[in-house]
Amino acid sequence: MNTLREAVQDYLALRRSLGFKLREDGARLADFVSFMEQRKASYVTHELALTWAQAPPALPSQWARRLGFVRVFARHRSATDPRTQIPPNGLLPYPSTRIRPYIYSDHEIQALLDAALKMRCRTALRPWTYYCLIGLLSVSGLRLGEALNLELQDLDLQAAVLTIRSGKFGKSRLVPLHRSTRDVLADYMARRNQSAAGRSSSSHLFVSERRKRLDVRVVHETFNTLSQQVGLREPSTNHGPRLHDFRHRFAFKTLLNWYRSKKDAERLLPVLSDYLGHVNVSCTYW
Repeated sequence: MNTLREAVQDYLALRRSLGFKLREDGARLADFVSFMEQRKASYVTHELALTWAQAPPALPSQWARRLGFVRVFARHRSATDPRTQIPPNGLLPYPSTRIRPYIYSDHEIQALLDAALKMRCRTALRPWTYYCLIGLLSVSGLRLGEALNLELQDLDLQAAVLTIRSGKFGKSRLVPLHRSTRDVLADYMARRNQSAAGRSSSSHLFVSERRKRLDVRVVHETFNTLSQQVGLREPSTNHGPRLHDFRHRFAFKTLLNWYRSKKDAERLLPVLSDYLGHVNVSCTYW
């Protein structure tokens, strides 16, 4: 039987081969293995898992998440080492929680789009860049990183299709667009080409005033400002609806339209899962 360290390495290698990056999982499990080796423990027990999960400098709000890394590994390990004890769910307080999604209304999205076009900028392209970026996120279900990574070659206006290359978990996919979305992007491309005026520019679809790929920090700051202007956020606060919530809205609206048109939403859910680029349909269920 392989050692606990070897078992962790095999477990991480297997899941990474399936597309999971597991950056935090890898770091936490490496720390857990070192903890187990210091105690000369060769298999996972409830007591040791709890002791590690609650060890300083971890805060109480982090305990459940840390224990979760061990729980998933323990399930894998139990197939080859029956001595393994799998920590049950709900064993620790402060369970990890997801941020509650915000479902934008059509009116709120229109207000954000109008505010984007009214931005005072050094270049005429910047308002249209944010207008198109926000609009695309609201109707496509793309992750922000996927939208910012789009290159000119990824937009096929004739076929009305976007190619998402190496999205989350390394997955690539095709995203068909409604003709109205295609027309807006075609207009943006014309403005983008006109503003270049022979100057060198990034190959990315959405570019900054300096013709570079949009910086994610600047995008968030700009969106926060626009949200405050339209009343979605209180002045001088970063708390409120997020760019990622456009993705939640897309999933919600898709399901709602299916139900209203009497379609079998349960049967179609894998289609939505593929469209969103989820690795597991359980993410789509959530």
